[in-house]
Amino acid sequence: MSDPALIALAEAAGLQPRWLDAAGAAKAVSADVLQSLLSALGFAAATPGDVRDSHARLQAQRETVPPMVIARIGCEVRLAGVGSVRVGRLTLETGKSHDVHLVPTPDGVRFRAPQTPGYHRLEVDDRQVRLAVAPARAIVLADRIGEAPAWGSAVQIYSLRRARGSGHSEFGDFSDLAAFAREIGVRGAQTLAISPVHALFAADPSRYSPYAPSSRLFLNGLYADPGLIAGHDPGPPSSGANLIDWSSAAPAKLARLRQAYQRLKEQGGDALQAFHAFRRDGGPDLERHARFEALHAHFFLQTGARGWPDWPPAFHDPESAAVDAFVRAHAEEISFHAFLQWLADTGLALAQAAAREAGMGIGLIADLAVGLDAGGSQAWSRPDDLLTGVDVGAPPDIFQPDGQDWGVAALSPTALLVNGYDAYLKTLRRAFRHSGGVRIDHAMGLRRLWLTPQGASAADGAYLTYPFEDLLRLIALESHRAQAIVIGEDLGTVPEGFREALYGAGVLGMSVLWFERDADGEAFAPPTSWSPEAAALSTTHDLPTIAGWWSGRDIDWQARLGDLAASEIAKARADRDEDRARLWSACVEAGVATGAAPPSQSPDAAVDAAIAYVAASACPLAIVPVEDLVGVAEQPNRPGTVDEHPNWRRRFAAAADDLFEAPAVSARLAALTRARPGKAKPL
Repeated sequence: MSDPALIALAEAAGLQPRWLDAAGAAKAVSADVLQSLLSALGFAAATPGDVRDSHARLQAQRETVPPMVIARIGCEVRLAGVGSVRVGRLTLETGKSHDVHLVPTPDGVRFRAPQTPGYHRLEVDDRQVRLAVAPARAIVLADRIGEAPAWGSAVQIYSLRRARGSGHSEFGDFSDLAAFAREIGVRGAQTLAISPVHALFAADPSRYSPYAPSSRLFLNGLYADPGLIAGHDPGPPSSGANLIDWSSAAPAKLARLRQAYQRLKEQGGDALQAFHAFRRDGGPDLERHARFEALHAHFFLQTGARGWPDWPPAFHDPESAAVDAFVRAHAEEISFHAFLQWLADTGLALAQAAAREAGMGIGLIADLAVGLDAGGSQAWSRPDDLLTGVDVGAPPDIFQPDGQDWGVAALSPTALLVNGYDAYLKTLRRAFRHSGGVRIDHAMGLRRLWLTPQGASAADGAYLTYPFEDLLRLIALESHRAQAIVIGEDLGTVPEGFREALYGAGVLGMSVLWFERDADGEAFAPPTSWSPEAAALSTTHDLPTIAGWWSGRDIDWQARLGDLAASEIAKARADRDEDRARLWSACVEAGVATGAAPPSQSPDAAVDAAIAYVAASACPLAIVPVEDLVGVAEQPNRPGTVDEHPNWRRRFAAAADDLFEAPAVSARLAALTRARPGKAKPL
């Protein structure tokens, strides 16, 4: 076949046959890779006939009336697949109806969207189309707390400790989060960004990375607090260990949750009725997730199966006779996993309520992971929503010359269009459900994702385009319905025009201290030059803490793990010496530090200065993770490692009330509030 025909099919399917690398050089995707990716997307391309047939099928899809059309208030809407009809009937969410004048176009009709945001119904002849009308932008910080600059923090939930005398805690849970939110809220924080709370695999304690979830539609049941069940024994005091041993901590927590479930059934009453109502309201999605968890535990304990592809084939279909028989035989176990979702949902709601009651204008900011495990609950329950046969990651760059394979699956853009964005909307609503904001991990995935054929090198891939405008409009609409802000992680290789579109939709970007440099990439940019359309951060969970960076702890880890040769380590330390001088000089020029720079082994003054530097930025919101407030050297996660570094395992030395009473921490909190006094609007 001719390459032009294959390239035309790839472009029609949303694949980009060319891309720019980190250095700006143009790269072409090979025909073999395009054929493999097209096949995975459901478009055969092995022969010229395949290409013609696939192209015709794509064209037919475009000419079909879609189940949902997405527009912005007052703007023109185009609807394909409609003939010469001149009048339609629009019924708003409120129930009011009126006629809509339709203007014919070569491929359908056009009309003007109403000024009322919401999910409306358009009737054209005998067809119905859902019309999603978004406001001009998402809710922004000023809508919630006014124009005064604000500050917040970020915390890994598992890292929290229970206050003395408050019972057992193998690791932080939603009750610990509520206590933490109260403590930091009364000290002036307006937001508290949290690690992802997506459902993992309850029976497999080795699966504790929050960014490889089983489902983004449900919660991590291990964060539920059994103490919310009246009469439950709180157990012995918390462990003093600073590193969580998930292999023992997760089963111990699950055992206590089972005891709480039995206690709920024995005591009955309003709590039990609330659980039953939650289960009814959860519908088929909740039922399938609970069934998956029970099946996963069954096969994991029997054979070590990590996901549903490793189960016997009879159990691959959620509607199969084998699954039905399992459900009848294990009804109580399935009920327990539904109970975990209810208890976790209750706990997260209480945590957000605690944050707001403590004076936070925003409260919790949830973290929405970019993808999910292909062997998990959502992939088993809703397989048609996802891309299959491909790996999601990133192309080669100066930091990762071989590219990256993230080991996660992503939503299919074709399925989004065909199913009226159902999976996407459910994902957004889950994230917004008990939060005042959402951080979208790898927000560039709203516009494109790097795909490689399954099993191929991460370098041999192509970008797949997503319906960016539609996804942004739905974010704006759901943001208004939840009255919550949105932050998009826009770090790394960013497509041209992406940030402008993000900011125009009311989504804050991210300005991280380590990356805010001058045009040469050396001197730190003055805080007044930072973007007013981004949130300022001292660091992230994947980067060194201020104390760790100043002391060179991240370089120590590179040396320990053999990432760099001895000569490279020496150069890295010398480069860091120069960079420390640059940061201290920038802090002095900004008026947040005086005198000589402190030595690398004594980072406290540098932590104070760097936090003040971030607080002085032009960004409307500054987020200082708890690791920096406390001044610890270790970071929560080190990308590129699994077991070599204790990722997602570190705990703080004390509970929030004790942490924040430490003089150095108390002074940092007070300084942040003086610099950024954002105030919550009345509830």
